[in-house]
Amino acid sequence: MTQPLDMNQRIRKNAEALSNALEHHMLASFAPDARKELRLFSAGEAAELLGISASFLRKLHFDGRIADVHTSPGGRRHYSAEDLIAIRQTLEAGAKTPGAYLKGRRAEDKVQVLSFLNFKGGSGKTTSSIHTAQRLALKGYRVLAVDIDPQASLTSLFGYRPEYDFLDSGTIYDAIRYVDPVPLSQVIQKTYFSGIDLAPAGLMLQEFEHETPQALLNNIQPPFFARMAAVLQEVEDDYDVILFDCPPQLGYLTMSALCASTGVIITVVPNMLDVASMSQFLQMSADLLDVVHNAGAKMEFDFLRFLINRYETNDAPQQQVVAFLRQLFGKEVMTAHMLKSTAISDAGLTQQTVYEVERSQFHRNTYDRAVDSLNQVNDEIETLLQTAWGR
Repeated sequence: MTQPLDMNQRIRKNAEALSNALEHHMLASFAPDARKELRLFSAGEAAELLGISASFLRKLHFDGRIADVHTSPGGRRHYSAEDLIAIRQTLEAGAKTPGAYLKGRRAEDKVQVLSFLNFKGGSGKTTSSIHTAQRLALKGYRVLAVDIDPQASLTSLFGYRPEYDFLDSGTIYDAIRYVDPVPLSQVIQKTYFSGIDLAPAGLMLQEFEHETPQALLNNIQPPFFARMAAVLQEVEDDYDVILFDCPPQLGYLTMSALCASTGVIITVVPNMLDVASMSQFLQMSADLLDVVHNAGAKMEFDFLRFLINRYETNDAPQQQVVAFLRQLFGKEVMTAHMLKSTAISDAGLTQQTVYEVERSQFHRNTYDRAVDSLNQVNDEIETLLQTAWGR
C-alpha cells in the first residue's frame, strides 16, 4: 500500500514538478540559449514610433542619411530597436527644435518615477507596467523597470527564471536590505529589449517585509520608506523614467515605492467588486501615508491616475462602472483604457507582450485593436511625463 505523503513533501514535489515544466517551456520557447530576443519592426511600425511618415523614412534611406537595415528577399525593410535608436539620434541632430526626436529628460528635469499598483491581484499591474516600459523605450526613453513583487512576474516576462537566476541573490532586495546592502548598480540587469534595464525580483524580497518591523524597533537608517528613494539616487542619472511593478498588497515594499514615486497609476478592473476593493485600498493607503508623512517622508506626486483595465466595450455593466468612476474622479481617470484582449493573454502564454509578438500570429483585427488600445494608454502616460517636465 502506498504511504501518503506529508503535506510539506507533497507541496515540495509539486513545486519541483512545476519548476521543471516551466524550465522546459522556457527552453522550448527561447531555444537555443533560453533567452529572449526582440523581433524586428516593419517600416510602418518604425515610422510610427519615430513620429515620421513612412515616405520620409524611405527618403532618409534614399538620401543616405541613415544606414541600411535588414531587408527581406521581397525588398521590405525591417528595423531593430537599435536601428530605431540610431535613426532617432540622426534625426535629433538635424532637428530645429531640441527634443523633437529625443524626448527624454534634460539637464534641468528630474527623473520620473512611476508606480503601478492596486491592492487586488489580477488588476493588470504587471501587464500595464511592462507594456508602458516597452512603448517608452521604443520611443527613445531610457527606462529602468523595478520589480518589487516577490512573485517576480515582471522579471519572468523579461526572460529570467527567478527561481533559478535569483534564488539567493541578485534582486532589488540586495540593494534595500538593512544588513550589508549593495549598490543598486550591482543588481541591475541589461535586458534583451534595448532601452530597458531591469532591477529583478525574487522570493527573497519577502524578507524585507519580515525584517522591517525589527529595523523600525532598532531605528536603522534610512527607514523603510526612504530606502528605495535613496538607492535610486545612485543610478537616476542613467534613466529618464523608472517604473515600479508593485505587489498586490499595501506592505512596506509598496510604501517604499510610493515614497520614491513622482507619479502613480492605479489599475482598476471595472466591476463593483474590484471598485469596492479599491475603496478599501485607497482608505488604507491614505491612513498609512499619513503615518509615514508624519515620520518625515516626502510624497509629492506630479500626477495620480486611474487606469481602466481589462475593459470590454460591449459590456454594459462595465460601461456603467466606468461612467461612475469618471463622475467621481473626473480627469484623474485616464481617457484611454486597456482593452481585455485575447492578443494580450495569448502573447502571455509564451511570456511575451503584444509589442513583442508578430502581427501574423493573431487575427489581424484582434491584434490591431489590442495594439491601438495599448498605444493610446501609453501615449497618454507619456503626455503626463512630458507635462511633469513642463512641456
